[in-house]
Amino acid sequence: MKNQNSNNLSFFYSAIVSSTVLLCLVLCNFYLDMRLNWSFVFTIPIVIMAVSFLVMRKLLYSFIYNRIRLIYKTINKRKTGGKAGYTRTFNYHTDLIKMVETDVASWAHEQEVEIEKMREMNDYRKEFVGNVSHELKTPIFNIQGYTLTLLEGGLEDENINERYLKKIEKNINRMINIVNDLDAITKLESGQLKLRIQNIDPIIFCDDIIESLEDFSTSKNINIKIIKHYDKSFLVKADKEFLRQVFTNLLVNSINYNNDGGYVKVEFFEMDKNILIEVTDNGVGIPPDDLPRVFERFYRVDKSRSLNSGGSGLGLAIVKHIIEAHGQTVNVRSTLGVGTTIAFTMSKV
Repeated sequence: MKNQNSNNLSFFYSAIVSSTVLLCLVLCNFYLDMRLNWSFVFTIPIVIMAVSFLVMRKLLYSFIYNRIRLIYKTINKRKTGGKAGYTRTFNYHTDLIKMVETDVASWAHEQEVEIEKMREMNDYRKEFVGNVSHELKTPIFNIQGYTLTLLEGGLEDENINERYLKKIEKNINRMINIVNDLDAITKLESGQLKLRIQNIDPIIFCDDIIESLEDFSTSKNINIKIIKHYDKSFLVKADKEFLRQVFTNLLVNSINYNNDGGYVKVEFFEMDKNILIEVTDNGVGIPPDDLPRVFERFYRVDKSRSLNSGGSGLGLAIVKHIIEAHGQTVNVRSTLGVGTTIAFTMSKV
């Protein structure tokens, strides 16, 4: 292709030079045969040069114009990905060089954005794989250690065999929870889990969940209460099982990250077409720098305390996905050493 273009260009220049020389010879011969006066003869080269310049300008413009138009078509084909059936009309009477410059700059910017996204996704994958590996490594090593102790004679020791078997079971359950939470997030993101919307009384529903967590909250010496800021009874449209997971995750987090003798309150507010639900604790709080990342997978504000609590690090990420799957929003506000509030909305019936 490169050689062909070079040959075409050489032929183009040769044709221009040959045509110009031939034109000069013909005109000179014609005027000399007519025995014109010397003053007019001197104007012949000027006329010839002017005509030659105009001809060359026209031919050169067409030559360059056609190639710029080809470049412009190629750029637009690249931008559209060569999609079949894509059509676009071009105004070739405009400044094509300026159009090419604009399109090249636009295309280059799009490519830079795409490359940056790919880098971010690559970093995210690395971090995600590292987090999964870290989360699973701890219970696996614990199970391995307890099992080896039992195999090396601990199984016959009544003082440790039952206690170690219970520890093994606890670590296995932790691994199962991590895998189940990962599976839930994957299905929520891909849309594989379909919502089964029902009409639910959120206050009665929340009260049932608080009752199911009574032993856990009592063991942590945490008091949980419900506060309703409206007089009427309202129903919300939600998937029952997913809403249960939202309340459970938020309440368990509020209990785990609270102080001894602390409280958790669940407040309900009427907001036009929605019900605003806020889960507030007076626990350790979250540093301002960590607030934007609390809904990320495996993100932990206090890693040592989170690991001791046995959580998967996916609770708030699941909450965010569930709420957004309902077409609603969730946000967090917190003050370090004072407490945290996580608020979300549910659509009223």
